[in-house]
Amino acid sequence: MISGSIQKFIRKLKRPVFTTHELAQASGKSLSTTTQSLKFLEKQGMVLKVHRGIWVDPNNPKVSPYAVIPFLLPRHRCYVSFISALHLHHMVEQIPQVITLASTSHTKTINTKIGTFCIHQLTPSFFKGFNWYKKTGSFLIAEPEKALVDSLYLSTRKRRQFGYFPELHFPATFSFAKAKKWADEIPDPKIRNSVRKKLNTLLTLNAKIVK
Repeated sequence: MISGSIQKFIRKLKRPVFTTHELAQASGKSLSTTTQSLKFLEKQGMVLKVHRGIWVDPNNPKVSPYAVIPFLLPRHRCYVSFISALHLHHMVEQIPQVITLASTSHTKTINTKIGTFCIHQLTPSFFKGFNWYKKTGSFLIAEPEKALVDSLYLSTRKRRQFGYFPELHFPATFSFAKAKKWADEIPDPKIRNSVRKKLNTLLTLNAKIVK
């Protein structure tokens, strides 16, 4: 049975997320045949289609909305930033309703069966300051200082919600000096100055709390 053959190739991938296209290539089957096999497996509860051409193994313990991120924009890279990254860095306790991503692609929202992702466009020269989450290679995430500056960057562009941080905590490892260096790399002078001012305000508030 073709579906059994597809299962073999899914197991060979050794990860919880995969695409129709890569399975078709690995198995040598056509896209339509591969899709039909995956639909059959979905009826058996063995796979789940979460978005166009993206599937997950619902029984894999490593399945999470974050595992899907590298597959959302096949022609662009994206990384977790803004409030979502601040939460993962334990700087914001409130769990975001959506996962916020930075990319050079156009701003948009992608709804999937495993989560909602809001992608916000950054200018290409400012698309940096990220690495693999906990060095696992599962998804990219902004370093704490860059995530904060990314948020302030968006807050100056008519997205004021990104400038409001409920219960923002700064761990001892957080560097305001590093955050200021990221702010200095913002190409637009008006936005750059605005972010600098917001950073100084946060620094002042944090200094009062520490005292």
